[in-house]
Amino acid sequence: MSQEYAIEIAGVWKVFGDKAKQAVADIRENNLSKKAVHEKYDCVVGVADANMQIKPGEIFCVMGLSGSGKSTLVRHINRLLEPTEGSVIVNGEDIMSMAPPALRTFRNEHIAMVFQNFALMPHRSVLDNVALPLEIRGVSKNKRMDVAERTLELVELNGWGNKYAHELSGGMQQRVGLARALAADPEILLMDEPFSALDPLIRRQLQTEFMALAANMNKTTVFITHDLDEAVRIGDRIAIMRDGIVVQTGTPEEIVMHPADEYVADFVAGISRLKVVRAHAIMQPLREFESQNGQLSSDALEFPENAHLGDLISAAISTEEAAAIINDAGDRIGAVTRSDLLRTVIEGTETS
Repeated sequence: MSQEYAIEIAGVWKVFGDKAKQAVADIRENNLSKKAVHEKYDCVVGVADANMQIKPGEIFCVMGLSGSGKSTLVRHINRLLEPTEGSVIVNGEDIMSMAPPALRTFRNEHIAMVFQNFALMPHRSVLDNVALPLEIRGVSKNKRMDVAERTLELVELNGWGNKYAHELSGGMQQRVGLARALAADPEILLMDEPFSALDPLIRRQLQTEFMALAANMNKTTVFITHDLDEAVRIGDRIAIMRDGIVVQTGTPEEIVMHPADEYVADFVAGISRLKVVRAHAIMQPLREFESQNGQLSSDALEFPENAHLGDLISAAISTEEAAAIINDAGDRIGAVTRSDLLRTVIEGTETS
């Protein structure tokens, strides 16, 4: 069955405490702060009126500082946490209405989660760890071992199936965790800061491998991170959270070029635009350009509309002529001048 969205989160609140319902009503009526809620009701606001719509096959990053509510929010998608209020729809199914047996089955068959701390079972081999979701599902041993072997190949761990977790490096253990999630062939992947415990070199390598896997397997992924560089690198879209509130949602380009407030602006201040901003965001429409400058040369350098700013700047070093921007069909749709490039770079320079 085809749905426009793989995951729909609507009006989700999570308030921890015995008077959670009263606290939510008071927040709505009187706009209480997180601190005021704690003082008045002895409750903690984890998520406040969150709304998200995530498309099938999308890598959707949720980011924020520690305590922003991002990990709390993602645990509503597989209902590890019950919301105080709101609805969660996954693949067209209202998971809030599911009885416990149906929910367990739905989790096992449709949703997989990868944790920061690997969560491997030390008494089981790598192969047995990867095969665990299929074992729970009742798949025969031969079949689940075959699937586990093939999945280990996907994460470049073929030949390591008989080892145990303590015999593997941190990066290898995280690959096993990812393989275990993929072995169940879920439509939805929930990844809670999966690479944050790794050193920078291994982390970047796993980001690259994950991006390639995600593109190949077309999994809908909700990726939690506190690192904007990571979110910008791998996310199709990003939601930034603060104090339980979703402050802004957009593509990396939209977040970097048009921050919603000072909080988001501070977040993106140190991000280089060279690998984030793309040609379509800074180009002048072709008709508008040619009405002011005359016809664009037939010999002008051409770039696809998703070309990065860095590529355009590199080309501008060798020519003063405007570059032509083309769509997927090869038609010219816009132009980018040196002035456009300079303006974009200057606007992205951090000032104090």
